[in-house]
Amino acid sequence: MSESGKPKTYDLEDRTFEFAKRVRFFARKLIKDIPNIEDAKQVVRSSGSVGANYIEANEALSKKDFLMRVKICRKEAKESRYWLRLVDTGSDAWREGERIDLEREAKELTAIFGAIVTKSQ
Repeated sequence: MSESGKPKTYDLEDRTFEFAKRVRFFARKLIKDIPNIEDAKQVVRSSGSVGANYIEANEALSKKDFLMRVKICRKEAKESRYWLRLVDTGSDAWREGERIDLEREAKELTAIFGAIVTKSQ
């Protein structure tokens, strides 16, 4: 809720941008072992791809192109969630809390893009 008591409205471009930025900050704080390095690379790529493809969708030349881009957004959000589930946060409470929060955001973004696909078809 916003300070005025009304639900917050999000610009989806801003929301996907913030998601990608938070993932990058989180990745910098992870334990530096081989699995985490590889998983962090993947989640950084997929999280950035969510927003980049949403920008492309907004510039689509046709409805078919729009739907394809939004479906890619949904796919990349799902993939981000997968990689977030794989990273090892060790025993650090902040890292685990942030991982859970980012995973939830990826799930919400997946649902949002799924709803856009359904309504646009």
